[in-house]
Amino acid sequence: MTGIVIMILGLTTVAFGIYIRKNPASGWRMNVGWKVKGDSDPSDSYLESVKFSGTIAISVGALFTILGILPLL
Repeated sequence: MTGIVIMILGLTTVAFGIYIRKNPASGWRMNVGWKVKGDSDPSDSYLESVKFSGTIAISVGALFTILGILPLL
């Protein structure tokens, strides 16, 4: 049972990481974009750091997925 929960957590983390990699500006728009008047975009360094965070999330999620599958074997 624990393996299934860890595997679901891993798959959810991978999905979140993929979403962050594909849409790095969405979090900025929800958090900061509404505070700025006019047309404004996040900085390139912010976008790169969010993409890096997405990569880390995908890696950790893949690890959790593998660790969740191992007890089921």
